[in-house]
Amino acid sequence: MKILVVQETDWIKRGPHQQHHLMERLSLRGHQIRVIDYELLWRKEAEKNLYSKRRVLERVSRVHKEANITLLRPAMVKIPGLDYLSLIFSHKKEIARQVKEFRPVVIVGFGILNTYMAMKLAKKNGIPFIYYLIDVLHSVIPVRYFRWVAKILEKKTLKNSHRVIVINDKLKDYAIGMGSHSDRTYLVRAGVDLECFNPYIDGSRVRKQYKITKNDFVLFFMGWLYDFSGLKEVALGLAKIKNQESNFKLLIVGEGDLYSELKKIQQEYNLQDKIILAGWQPYEKIPEFLTASDLCLFPAHDNEVTHNIVPIKIYEYMAAGKPVIATRLPGVVKEFGNNNGIIYVDEPGGVVKRTVRLIKNGDLAEQGLRAKGFVKRYSWDNITQDFEAILEKACLNSRKKVE
Repeated sequence: MKILVVQETDWIKRGPHQQHHLMERLSLRGHQIRVIDYELLWRKEAEKNLYSKRRVLERVSRVHKEANITLLRPAMVKIPGLDYLSLIFSHKKEIARQVKEFRPVVIVGFGILNTYMAMKLAKKNGIPFIYYLIDVLHSVIPVRYFRWVAKILEKKTLKNSHRVIVINDKLKDYAIGMGSHSDRTYLVRAGVDLECFNPYIDGSRVRKQYKITKNDFVLFFMGWLYDFSGLKEVALGLAKIKNQESNFKLLIVGEGDLYSELKKIQQEYNLQDKIILAGWQPYEKIPEFLTASDLCLFPAHDNEVTHNIVPIKIYEYMAAGKPVIATRLPGVVKEFGNNNGIIYVDEPGGVVKRTVRLIKNGDLAEQGLRAKGFVKRYSWDNITQDFEAILEKACLNSRKKVE
């Protein structure tokens, strides 16, 4: 199949997310994949240019070196406010160009604005369009004023898609509530690489690099550091008990909005040896960080963004045999239930106290085994096969209608 993917975030600098794993595996299966992305993080570039020309990047890979993704970056104006305005014109032009030149048999959308345009062009040209939801998309728009517009576009796209794919039960309820047809809405859960993420990777290099001793107990988080990630409360909780539980360390891999605030807490409370800010790390090194840790975290606040989601990172935590402390978010609770390696707290500030109790109870190893046992069914090979089957069925149905 020739598959065209559109999204409104940076394919190279963000993730790997669901789409990276799926599309790279599909390319390894012989499918031709082209991705149109958006340089969301352009403001953080060292060299500031007011305009960037269209670029084509060949053989791009994030997860598998053998993968062959062609990445298309339309021209854009790099001026705040005008960046998204330029997206309307350049992405519409690029999608139309790919429909004509690449002739995709299916288009898959992961965004809002360019995804809406892709849906319209797919419909006009008789191409099946698949809307893939991994988030409540309009809620993550950084400018609150634009969210109502994004919600309208999201609704229209959901209503007019040939297929809608979601990654958990709560998102399925959300999609149908937003207008997706129930008989065309499919649940394809997040996956995990069981060979890559396993308890037997050697994490000693990481522990040595960050001066973590054999007696230290490591709390671990990875991912984008959103303001609502709950890590601020965990860091402050660590500050309160630093005298009683001196062997606790919080190891954080990632960048984002909260990084400077965590740095400030680290300095203000003299926690340089307790809060380890490792920054961004290559994906292939993440398994080492996991095995170097004792307990993994997803302490996010319950809000419009997090209410329905189940991040891939939780599956990766669990595949590494690590118990997970998470806030009691509806999407997470519905996905994992109880007694499957996830320990719930009502709010982020309760993470450290709950950890102390878990260590005293001595059942962390058992929780880790339960976690690993739960995610065995979610290998990426199985998930990719299910996803591929939905695309093929959509293409087959489309051909039958033409005939």
